[in-house]
Formats: sequence, C-alpha cells, structure tokens
Amino acid sequence: MLKLFKEFKPFTISLILIVALLFSQAMADLSLPDYMSNIVNVGIQQNGIENSVPEVIRKKEMETIKLFLKDDELEVLDNNYRLISKENLEEKEYKILQKKYEVLKDEPLYVLENKDKTQIEKMDNFLARSILAVNAIKSGEVPFPNLPDGVDPFTALGSLPQEQLEMIKLEIDEKFETLPEAMINQSAIVYIKDEYKAIGISIQKIQSNYIISIGGIMLLIAFLGMLAAIAVGFLSSKVASKLSRNLRDKVFTKVSSFSNSEFDNFSTASLITRSTNDIQQIQQFTVMMLRMVVYAPILGIGGVIRAIRTNASMAWIVGVGVGGILILLIAIFSVAIPRFKRIQKLVDKVNLVMRESLTGMLVIRAFNTKKYEEEKFDRANEELTNTNLFVSRIMITLMPTMNLIMNGVILLIVWVGAKEISNSNIQVGDMMAFMQYAMQIIMSFLMLSMVSVILPRASVSAGRIMDILNTEVSIKDPQNPKTIDGKTKGLIEFRNVGFKYPGAEECVIKDINFTAKPGETVAFIGSTGSGKSTIINLIPRFYDVTEGEILLDNVDIRDLSLHDLRNRIGYTPQKSTLFSGTIESNIKYGKNEDIDYKAVLEAVETSKSKEFIDGKEDGLNTEISQGGTNVSGGQKQRLSIARTIAKKPEIVIFDDSFSALDFKTDASLRLALDERLKESTILIVGQRINTIKNAQKIIVLDEGKIVGMGTHKQLLKTCDVYKQIALSQLSEEELAI
Repeated sequence: MLKLFKEFKPFTISLILIVALLFSQAMADLSLPDYMSNIVNVGIQQNGIENSVPEVIRKKEMETIKLFLKDDELEVLDNNYRLISKENLEEKEYKILQKKYEVLKDEPLYVLENKDKTQIEKMDNFLARSILAVNAIKSGEVPFPNLPDGVDPFTALGSLPQEQLEMIKLEIDEKFETLPEAMINQSAIVYIKDEYKAIGISIQKIQSNYIISIGGIMLLIAFLGMLAAIAVGFLSSKVASKLSRNLRDKVFTKVSSFSNSEFDNFSTASLITRSTNDIQQIQQFTVMMLRMVVYAPILGIGGVIRAIRTNASMAWIVGVGVGGILILLIAIFSVAIPRFKRIQKLVDKVNLVMRESLTGMLVIRAFNTKKYEEEKFDRANEELTNTNLFVSRIMITLMPTMNLIMNGVILLIVWVGAKEISNSNIQVGDMMAFMQYAMQIIMSFLMLSMVSVILPRASVSAGRIMDILNTEVSIKDPQNPKTIDGKTKGLIEFRNVGFKYPGAEECVIKDINFTAKPGETVAFIGSTGSGKSTIINLIPRFYDVTEGEILLDNVDIRDLSLHDLRNRIGYTPQKSTLFSGTIESNIKYGKNEDIDYKAVLEAVETSKSKEFIDGKEDGLNTEISQGGTNVSGGQKQRLSIARTIAKKPEIVIFDDSFSALDFKTDASLRLALDERLKESTILIVGQRINTIKNAQKIIVLDEGKIVGMGTHKQLLKTCDVYKQIALSQLSEEELAI
C-alpha cells in the first residue's frame, strides 16, 4: 500500500480535514468517561457538591474551622469569603439572600465571593482537612482530657495558648495522616451537606442541577462527536471513490498504451480483475484506513493516558488486555496472510476459466465437452472457495476471542477496583471511567485488527495495480519526434528488417527488404508461421524491429510520434472486432469527428455491406452488440473493411481480412478497393491465390525469410514455394488463364 501513497496527493486538503475531524471525534469519545465519573462521584455520591469549599457557611462553623488553619490559609479564606448579616446588608439585598438562605435571619453567614478555579483548588487543599478535624472532635474521635461537663470543646480550643493549640493540631494531623485523600474529601462533603441543610439550601436541587448540567455537556459532546464521525465517513468515502476512479483511469490509460509485448505479460482475465476487483479492494481498505487507522491510535494513546491519570495502580490490567490481543492478532495473521495473497491469484484463475468457457461456448458444445469444462471450472471455483473458507474460519475466531478478552478485562477491573474502593483509594465513578478507558483502548486494537483483516489482500491488490502502472512501455513516442514533409505519401521501405519476440532466442523474420509505393498493392503469402502477420504488425509499431529499420516516406517510423504514424494507417486485423454501438459508429470509429455521412455511405458501398445493412430495419442505426455477436462473420469482416475505407488512410493493411468472404464477394470487393483506394499503399496478407494474384507485388515468405518477390506470373515461373501454394488451390488450367 505504501507504493500507492503518492496517489493520495490530490486529496491532501481532504486528508488533513479528516485527521482533524478524527482527532476531534477521539477527544469527544475520550472526554465522556470523565463526565460519567463526575455524575457518579459528584452527582450521585456527593449530591452535586463538587469540593470541600462551601458556597455558604454559618459564621460559627467557619470560626470553628479557622481554629485549625495557618495564617496564610486564613488570609486566603478571608480574601475569598464575605461575611453577611442582617445588619451589614441593604434591605433589598437582604430580602433576596434571606429567601435563598433561611437561616440568615437568625445568624450571619460567610458567602464565597471569588469562584475562581485556582482559588477554589487552593482552598480545597486545606479546608478538607480542617473540616475533618472538626468532625473528629465533634464525634469524640479526638477526646479532650479533663474537659468539664457542658463545655464546648471548640470554645476550650479557642481559649488555649497558641503553643498548646499547635500541639493539638499536630496530634490531629498525625492521626489522619494515613487516611486516603478520597476519604478526607468525602468526610468534608458530608459536613458541607449537613451545613447546607442547616442553612435551608435544597440538596436535591443542587444534585439535580449538577446532573442536568453535566448530562447536557455530555449530550453536546456526543452530538459533536457524531457530527465529526458523519463528516469523516462522508469525506473518507469520497476520497476512496475518487482514488479508485483515478486508479481505474490510470490503469486503463496505461493498458491502452501497451504494445503487444506488454500484453504478452498480462492475461486479459488478469487485467480485468486488476481493473475491477483489485481496485475495489483498495477502495474498501482506503475507507477503513481513513476512518480507523488514524482514529485508533489517537483513541488508544489517549485512553492509556487518561486511564493512568484515573488510577495508575490498575494500569497493569490494560497491559494484560493489550498483550492478549497482540498475541491473538499475531497468531491469526501469521496463518491468514499467506492465504490472502493466494486469493487474488485464484480470482484471476476463476475469471480466466470463465472467460475461456464463455468465449469458446460454441466449440465446447460442438465437441460435447461441457462436462469437462464444468469440472475445470469446479476445480478453480473449489480452490478459491476452500481458500476463502479457510481464511474466514480463521478470522471468525477473532471477534469471539476479542470479546472474551474484553469481558475478562472488565471482570478484572471490577475485582481489583472493588478492593480499591473498599480501601477508599478510588471512587465508584473512577472505576467506571477506568473501565470505559480500558474498553476504548481495546476497541482501538480491535479497529486496527479489522483493518489488518483487509490489509493483506489490499496490499496484494496494490502490488498488482502497481505492476501495471510501473510497467515500462516498450513502444513509445520519441523525445523529439520528426514530421513528414515530403510530397510522397505512403511510401514504405523495409531495410534489412529482423525481429524476434521478447524472450525468444531466434528471429521469426530476418533480412526483410522490400518497398511498397503509393497506389501499389503489395501482398504477402506463405505457410502458417512464416511471418506474414509479424511483418504487418511492425508497420503500426505493435512491435519494434529488432534489426534494421522501417521507413515511411523516408523517415524511420521510430522517429515519428505514434499518433502521427497510426493516423496514416488503416488496419483491418485477422480477427474482425466490432464495438458496442451502431453500425454507423463502428464505421466512423477510425476518425469519428472527421468522417461525414457521405463518406460512410461510400465505405458501405465499397465494402459490399450495403445489401445486408439495407435489410436491417434501422439501417446504419442498427445496434451492434458487444463483440459484434449479432452479425455474421462475413458481415463483421465487411464492416471492419468499411471502417478502414472510411478513414481514407495513406496506408491500408488487410491482415487476412477476406477469409470469411465468399469468392464472389471477395472478387467484387477487391475490384471496388482498387478503384476506391487507388492512391493508397495497400498491404494484403492472404491465404487465397485468387485474393492476391492481381497485386503489383507479391512477397512469398518461408520460415521468416523472403523466398520470392514479383507478380503472380513471375512467381509461378521463379518461386517453387509460391507455385506449390498455387497448385494446392487452383488447377494448372486455372493458373494458365
């Protein structure tokens, strides 16, 4: 997949936006357990009272608490609290506050004026312990020896000398030094709750207000996280779709530029699979990668940090869970990955067998080999099915095992967390938050494992796509192409041409020398495998010569741009090919934008296609099915010839293009071609003597070499190979005519 990263360059802005949204989504998900912990710890257990700093407290209680504070702490307290009473308040303000605090009519109150977070944290540190000391004395946990009956211990404390008071403070500090912070805070919260009740404040209202406010924040965060997730899903799908579109376009463009040498390295079935199934695999992986690969590490790392911050003593549980998941993933993927690599090759094989069977269906029926073909397909299909089943069975164990690990981690957290709660080291909400963070960490690994399921197959697919895109095309335009300026148009000259196929040891043609002039018909004949079609294929540069050179109008064809060269050539191959569309669109195919209706009609007339086209209900607008399966072989061949004629090329190549025509149509077509293409250079590969005998030059090939060249009559006298071919088709009397 790394090889394809450069293909993501056009989507840089979208990718940055996706990462930002994923970060926002992860932060939203990571913040929710904290708020849930606050609802449990503060909203439920502490009745909505957040800390040990009371918003309002009776004067006598504050004076009691001050007994256990240091001078600097007293200063902080005095700077943040305001003493209010009926005497020092204006009537209007008094009425408002008296409705809020019923006890104000009977005694003064201290009200928290400065609610700055820093100041509250500072006061929370010392007020909790002071309140604990007050509670301890009230409950008799710190007894006063020799205290007379009926004497308030706090009044006695206030009358003690400073040194004695400091000793009592030190004794209280030592007594509660080992108490957990959570227990100290809880004791202070209980005290504040009782104080609020005494003042006339509704604890239930405080609790409900706190839960509603925190719940509202959680809903807002969850909504924002949902919006981020929707945006990420939309953008990632858009990027993946456009990436696959670009890849299909690049693959098609690259394949279109392949010469026959490159096509020899890739089967048609494989190219189809790579353009469809492989790119689909990459698209699916891209969506998952953008949605999970970035999100999972943020969630996992953030979860670890927050879990340790919540309770570091239980962090080892997360390590156990992550370790178990890693062992599971390594075990599964070490077995599954090799199989993933085989799947795409097996898909190629199934496509190949299917394509062969569909293409050769008439032959299969004719030879009654349907059962054999079914068995061949069954073998390929069974092998793919078994491999898929093996991988699926391995992967299907992933989720149940992951769930087992997750549930085991939850049980372990509850078991260890219960002990921590009983020791007052943590609160219930902290344990629940830790549990959520542990699940998020494990879920991040689960998401990565889901990506890992498709990664091996996508990686193989990416490699297969890059094999096409990185293939060096052997036939390409020269860096500084030449142009043809001469008056002569269509002059072809072969000079000492030799050619061997890539990977072959010997040349299939050698020492080929001839000239084809405009207005001249040059025919090639010879036994099967003699090199006729090879010579023809060298002219449009389907292959490049191995030795020698081919000149067009005195310019080496390798110095011409492919567009300029092929624009001058009209080519009718051995196997006639029609494209889906209409008859007219197929005839115009060679030069669609430049061919007018009149030229189409002339091409139809010349190719002897008019009779069967007129017999069609829609004439030239008759639909042609894929591959031209709704017309006969002879009709297909004539339409292919019409396509070549309509282009009006300088060079016309017929590669055994008259084989499907009857003798009468063949003869009349050749006469029409001689009239219609009298200024063009015509090259004909033929098997019939009747097709080529009127050519101005006939080249006889045998085992890749020219063994005869001349007219029909000349070759009958001088070339034994040609004479044998002629006598195999015509009688001596017919040849003498």
